[in-house]
Order: sequence, then C-alpha cells, then structure tokens
Amino acid sequence: MLTAVLVGCSSTPTVPLATPPPVIPSTVGGTVPVPTTTLPTSKPTDAAVPPEVPEEATAPPPAAAGPLTSRNLPAPEKLGTGWKTYVDPGGAEVGFIGNNTWTRRRDPHQASYEALPSGCAGQPVSGSLPVPAYALTGSYRTGDAQPATALLLRFKDSDRAGEYFAGYQARMKACGTGGDLSVKELWAHDAAAAAVRSYAGAESYVDLSVLRGSTVALLATTSATPDQQADWARDVVPVLEAVID
Repeated sequence: MLTAVLVGCSSTPTVPLATPPPVIPSTVGGTVPVPTTTLPTSKPTDAAVPPEVPEEATAPPPAAAGPLTSRNLPAPEKLGTGWKTYVDPGGAEVGFIGNNTWTRRRDPHQASYEALPSGCAGQPVSGSLPVPAYALTGSYRTGDAQPATALLLRFKDSDRAGEYFAGYQARMKACGTGGDLSVKELWAHDAAAAAVRSYAGAESYVDLSVLRGSTVALLATTSATPDQQADWARDVVPVLEAVID
C-alpha cells in the first residue's frame, strides 16, 4: 500500500516489488527478513540508502512506536463512510508477525526507505534524506473493503521532517510513467500532496502525503478509480493534520 499505501520506492517500494503488496510498500508493507549475525555498529543517517540489516520478524512488533500511538492515526470513520481499522495477521510473505492490533511499530530506517518510489522510468533524484526517530503504521479497510495503510514518520525536529517531505515529493514528481512504477500527480501544496501510484500489472493506489510539525504522514489506499480521488484526498488532509504530530 502510504504498502507497502500509506504502502514504495527507492531512490522504494516498499510499494519495491514488480508485484507489490496491496498497499504502498513500506507506507504499508514489509520485506521478508534476511537472516544475519552482523548488526550495524552505527545509527543509520540516510533514508535514501537501503538498510544494512532489514528489520527481522522474530516477535510481534509493539503497537506503539515511542510517542506515536493509535491516537496519532485518524479514526476510520473520519477517512470515509464505511472505513474500518484492520488487524493485519502478518506472515512470512509480508515479513512481520501479527500483534493482534491494527497498529505496529516499524523500523524507522526501513520504513522511510521503503516509502520512497522505486522502479520509476524517470530521472532518479539523488541526495540524502534524514532518518526518522520513530515509525508507526496503521491498517484500514475502505468502505468497499479495499486495503489502506497509514505510515507516520516522526523526526527529531520539524526541519528534518520538512527535508524528508521535500525529498519524497521530488522523487514522486521525477518518477514519471512507463516503468514498473508510474506516478501521476493529482495536486500538490507546500505541506500536502496527492498522487496516483500505478504498478505494472497490478493495482493503482491513491498516495496522500502530509507534513505537520515534526511528522510526515503517508496514507495509501487501493482504488478502482484513483484519478477521481483528488477531492477525497483534500478532505482528508485536515483529518491527518489534527492528530499526527
């Protein structure tokens, strides 16, 4: 879905994958853990570079990520008629173990990396991006039972959040069409933007990104008519702004 959604891109996609998960990668999904005995000796500093060690599914993740909890995610009824929270069971294919609730902590580096678009035909955007301090994802189902995912990235300060948001938008705009991932902008403002992510041979997703204080929120939802969701995305912006930071 912001998949991995809220649900991926490298500059990750999440998604990412030629056949993506039902939401934007990393704004909504995960990767299958790679066994390793070597751990990084320093904290990651660049969200545009893949993690040395992917997060491992050795136990169910916590439902909160530091200060981020379900209270920082919108109530489903505020996102649309018939929306509900969804308890994702997880599994080997998505790379995490379900924790019997609709929210779960993500590794900040992996989540912020996977959220970036990858598989694009356009000119790649270079440059480093800050790694958030915390990452939390929440799973939903829309009124027509389609998957949707929200990913919250909380940074140490608003400057870092703004830098990541700007880099995310630059990569989305440069993605172009015709690759494994095509991106079409619906609208964009200084602190919010909406686009359609279309994966070759797979579903299309509405991608909404919002910057508020020290937090970037990425909401991704599968839609049969993504090009017609510009007004819906505008209406959801203040809903996200009210709770994410």
